[in-house]
Amino acid sequence: MALTLEQVRHVATLARLALTPEEEQRLATQLSAVLDAVAQLQTLDVGDVEPTSHATLTASLLREDVTRPSLPPEKVLANAPAKSGTSFAVPKIID
Repeated sequence: MALTLEQVRHVATLARLALTPEEEQRLATQLSAVLDAVAQLQTLDVGDVEPTSHATLTASLLREDVTRPSLPPEKVLANAPAKSGTSFAVPKIID
């Protein structure tokens, strides 16, 4: 699908890009190639392909979310410049 220069200018306006005539011509070619590749992908029959949430089928590299005991409030607030009970005291910034 070949894009016209007018279509490239329209996309550039939407993206708030100022393009030179040379850039418009180059982007018309590049964007047309991208649209051709997408059109080629749309011809594939993927009806029998199982949906995935990741491109690779590897296991998650993140650790399990396990609860652990937290620090006691006295230890957490030991170096606090100001405290109010078991909380940090901060200056009021909103009236």
